[in-house]
Amino acid sequence: MDSSIPITSLSVSAYQVPTDAPESDGTLSWDSTTMVLVELQADGKTGIGYTYGHQACATLIQDKLAGVVEGHNALEVRHGWLKVIEAIRNLGRPGISSMAISAVDVAMWDLKARLLDIPLVSLLGALRPAAPVYGSGGFTAYSAEQLTNQLARWVDEGIPRVKMKIGREPDRDLERIRLAREAIGPDSELYVDANGAYIRKQALAMAEAFRAYDVTWYEEPVTSDDLEGLRLLRDRAPAGIEISAGEYGYDLPYFRRLLETGAVDVLQADLTRCGGITGFMDVAVLCDAYQIPLSSHTAPALHVHPGCCTTPLRHIEYFHDHARIEAMFFDGPVAPIAGVLEPDLSRPGLGLTFRRQEAERYRL
Repeated sequence: MDSSIPITSLSVSAYQVPTDAPESDGTLSWDSTTMVLVELQADGKTGIGYTYGHQACATLIQDKLAGVVEGHNALEVRHGWLKVIEAIRNLGRPGISSMAISAVDVAMWDLKARLLDIPLVSLLGALRPAAPVYGSGGFTAYSAEQLTNQLARWVDEGIPRVKMKIGREPDRDLERIRLAREAIGPDSELYVDANGAYIRKQALAMAEAFRAYDVTWYEEPVTSDDLEGLRLLRDRAPAGIEISAGEYGYDLPYFRRLLETGAVDVLQADLTRCGGITGFMDVAVLCDAYQIPLSSHTAPALHVHPGCCTTPLRHIEYFHDHARIEAMFFDGPVAPIAGVLEPDLSRPGLGLTFRRQEAERYRL
C-alpha cells in the first residue's frame, strides 16, 4: 500500500509589524518585527510554519527550498529536513539559511499532524500536559512605569517568573532591577538579560550586586561567542544565579560547544533559528546527554507543543513581541494560565489558523 502523500505546493510571505512602543536591549534597538510565513499544501490540508527574521528568508525559501519540498512525501518530515539542509550546502548553515529551514520544517510537522488529524503534541509524544513559561520584555527603552507595569501585570496573571533587559546603561541597571523587584514582590523570580552587553569582570561585578535583589537568571552576561567568559561567570557568580545562553544557535555543533565547555547552567534554543522542531528536538537530546536543562527562546505558540515533548525542558519564553504578533495573526494561540501553556488538544497540528485578512496590511 502506497502511504506517500506528496506536498503539492509551498507558498511564502513576509510581514513587518511595528512594535507597540520603542524597544531596545543591551546591544540593539528596533521598532518592528518581521515574520516570514510558510504554507504547505498536501491532500487538501495546509501546514504553516514561520520564523522571525529578515525578508531575505522568504526569498531564499522561494528560490532555493520550494523546489526541494514540493513533491516530497509529507509524512517523511526528517527526510525532508535533511533534503533542505543539503540544498543550502553552498550558502552556509548559520543565519538566514537555518531560519529559512526552520520555517519550512515547522510547516512540515504541522502539515503531517493535520493530515493525521491529531495535535502536534500527540504526534511528537507528550511527556507533560503543559509547559511552564516566564514573561519576557522589560526593554531598556521602557520608562520605569512601563517596566514595572508590564512585569507586575504578568505576575498578577499568574506567571511566577519574569525577565527584563539590562546592559544599555549599566549605571542605571541596579536601580531598574530594584524597581522591578519592588513591583513583582518577594515571591516571584526575577530574570535579567544583558544580550552580551558587558565585558567579563563587569558582568561578574554585576552578578554580585544582583544578590541584593534575588536575581536568579543571568542571560548572556557577555557575548555568547565568549565561551571562556560564560564559563568564568558560571564558575564565579553567586550560587543562586544561573547563567544561560544559546538563543543564537543555528546548528548542533554550536550547542555542543556550549555544553562541552561548561558555559551555561541552562541552555537556550530557538526553533525559529535552530532548524525548526526537528532541530529543537535534537538540541533536547544533547541537553539530556549533558544533564543540562533546556529553555526555549521566543515564539511561544511554536514552542508549546515540542516543549511538552522534551525531557529537559525548564520553561518557555513568553516574549512580549512574539506573543503579541501571534495573537494578531492567528486564531488558536493559547495564553498562559497559572504560569503554564497547555496545548489545545481539540485542534490538529499546532492548533493555529492564519488570519490572512488581518495580516495583509502588514505584508511586505
